[in-house]
Parts: sequence; structure tokens; C-alpha cells
Amino acid sequence: MKMKKQKAAALLMALVLASGALAGCKTSTTGAASTASGSTNDLNSMSLAQITAEAKKEGSLQSVGMPDDWANWGDTWTQYTAKYGIKHQDTDMSSAEELAIFQSEKNNPTKDIGDVGQSFGPLAVQKDLVQAYKTPYWNDIPSWAKDKDGKWIVGYYGTISFMTNTDSVKNPPKSWSDILNGNYKVCVGDVTKANQSQNAVLAAAIAMGGSEKNIQPGIDFFAKLAAQGRLDMGDSSMTRLEKGDVQVVILWDYLSLGYRDKVKQSGSTVNYDVTVPTDGSVEGGYAEVINKYAPHPAAAALARDYILSDQGQINLAKGYARPIRSDVKLPADVKAKLLPDSEYKKARPVKDFDAWDKTAEQLPEMWQEQVLSKQKS
Repeated sequence: MKMKKQKAAALLMALVLASGALAGCKTSTTGAASTASGSTNDLNSMSLAQITAEAKKEGSLQSVGMPDDWANWGDTWTQYTAKYGIKHQDTDMSSAEELAIFQSEKNNPTKDIGDVGQSFGPLAVQKDLVQAYKTPYWNDIPSWAKDKDGKWIVGYYGTISFMTNTDSVKNPPKSWSDILNGNYKVCVGDVTKANQSQNAVLAAAIAMGGSEKNIQPGIDFFAKLAAQGRLDMGDSSMTRLEKGDVQVVILWDYLSLGYRDKVKQSGSTVNYDVTVPTDGSVEGGYAEVINKYAPHPAAAALARDYILSDQGQINLAKGYARPIRSDVKLPADVKAKLLPDSEYKKARPVKDFDAWDKTAEQLPEMWQEQVLSKQKS
């Protein structure tokens, strides 16, 4: 499974920042990038036919953080290889690790493309670690989901959701207010380390009138649960889900939906309901980034093109992720795997990444001091 919890994120981020200071390289704004061989590529100036021809010559693609079992990348890589004859290999990494390896290997690069949490996209641009390629689908991507030059583009996204054990909780919560009025335990994960858990606090804050700059309403929400002894301090592993040990867990919707179906497939008799909170939630995207120093830049560009194609977007939806292109018509059986659009009326993306980055840095201490300190057993 893709390592998106980033338990060593702070350490690895420091590595990216420190190595960036030592890079001594000029910032590129045109999409041009120098590979290890010294050749210069301007992917945005090349036609898709030219990129395809060059990619086939390169013959290989090395990705990071895009394993087969995350968001159904497996189908995409199988189809990509079959269509273009390009060999593919992935090394699973967290977002911070992906950027760190782009930087550390710049003089002898091995990696071409990665999939990072959206907040890491601007950082990659700031540190001059990625190159631009807009693809023919540029106009189909919403403005919040792309860098202005195409140095990062969100391919799919998730939304903070509630996954409820309906055998244990007879009235599944539909809103954050419902949770406050309930009498069941809620699992949110480790807010001191996990990106998903921190976004859950942000979603609660937004529902309670807060924002990226004002996380306090979210902290207050979970502090109330802690004072009632209603925080489930365990994990959301398949073992616990199959046993029915979890009453309500807060997860990205594509994980909730995936777990729900996996529990059924495991033979467990426990039933789960998935819903997006009606009073506010957060959408979090994952962006594909092409290594500035990629040894196979055309193959990476072609991969981004395939990911954003109709079939590539359908593949991601099969993995329960919501495709970034709203104009793609999903097959009926694939659409049935996802929640209806009506569930997402109060969901929104992060609007101020700078403010959210600063808030996220403060969250671990706030969580320890204001939430965990109140937890009753």
C-alpha cells in the first residue's frame, strides 16, 4: 500500500529543504529541463506524436509512489506498457521521500515521475525539482488542481468521509454535528503524523466555521470527544474492521469505499456505511510530477498524458478515487463504486496552501496539549 502517512515527513522535508539550498541550480520557468546526458527537453513545445516517438525510443519508465495496489495504478501501468511497449517499474515512497530522491539523485538520476500530495507540488516547484508538461487535457483540469506552467497536475482526489459500522451504530452520522450528538467512539488516526488525520481536523474546523488559518474549531471538536472518552485510539486496520471493533472511522473516501468492499470480500459479516459530512469536508488531491532530471522525460510525459486520458481516469475511479476530469464519462459499473455527486455539496479543496502548511506544523503540539490531554479511557 502506498506510504502516504509520511511518518518521517518532517525529517524528510528537512532533507528536501537542506538539499535544495545546496543545489546551486537555476530556476526553470519554461518547462525546459536538463537530463543526466545534458540534453534539453521542452516538453510543452513538443507535440504528442513527438513525445510518443521519443518515449518509445527511451523504452523505460521509473515511477515512485505509484504502486499497483494504490488507486488502481496497476491497470494503468499494464495498459501503458501494452500500448507503447515501454517497460515500467515503481518504487513505493511517501511524497516527501519522492522529492528527496529527485534532489539527491540529480547528478545520477534514476526516477522519472512521482505521485505526491497536492501540497508537495508547490514545494517541488519552489525547489526546482520538476519540469512542465501540460498535456492535451490542460483545459479540462480545474485551476485549483494544476500549476500554471504544468509542473504539477492533480490526477485524482479524495474527500474526508465517515465510515460507520452500521451493526454497532444504528444511526450513522451524516455530519460533524451528528458525531457530537452521538454516543459511539470515533477513530481519526494519528494527527501528530498522518496527513489524512490532519485533513480530518481541518474538515471539522471548516464545518464549525474555521479555515486553513483557524484550526481551533476543529481542535475544539475533537477535544469534546476526548473529554467524553469517545476517541478510538486504535488504528483502522483490516483486522479491526473485519472484527467490527471500529464504530466510526474518518478516512479519505476512496479508502473508506475500498475498505468497505474488502471487508465484504473477506467473508466478514460486518456492514459499513460511507458518507461525506453534509456540513463541511475537505478534498485532497494527488499530483503527478515529472522529475526535472528524469532520465526518461518523454516516457514520463506520455505517462502523465495517459493518466489524464479517459481510460486513465477510469482506471483511477476503479480504485475508488475521484478523477480530476469531470468531463470523463465513467462506465456504469465503475460509477456505482463511487458515492453520488450529491454527497459532495459541502466539500471543497484547500484554498490557502501557505496558511495550511503553517497550521499543519502547529497541529501536532495543539493535538497533544488540547485533545490528548483531555482523553478519558
